[in-house]
Amino acid sequence: MALAHLLAEDREPPEEIWREELVSSRLLEHEVWTRVHARDLGRSHADAVRLTLARLSWVEMRPEVLRRATLPFPLPVRTLDALHLASMTFLREHGYDVALATYDGRLARVAETMDIRLAAV
Repeated sequence: MALAHLLAEDREPPEEIWREELVSSRLLEHEVWTRVHARDLGRSHADAVRLTLARLSWVEMRPEVLRRATLPFPLPVRTLDALHLASMTFLREHGYDVALATYDGRLARVAETMDIRLAAV
């Protein structure tokens, strides 16, 4: 979702989503910068990346999050998805009501099997 916003892809999240309280795994910061640099857009997009990422609160890669990512999920997951889902699990265990904002159908299916709400993006 953040990359779609920054890179003006075919799908872009609704503007109102940016008025929500947004929380992400710290992993998102690394994913965004990696993709921006891979497209050689670091110079032209750096300010927009910083502004977008500044809108988010972060779940750090704490040992309990990393441990959860090593456990099985209801469906097969990719490594980075496991880390994002483990972060969401951590937040839910600490009383946060979370919803996943993603355009990734595979990640969305796993989240739904874990009873994680999907945000309307």
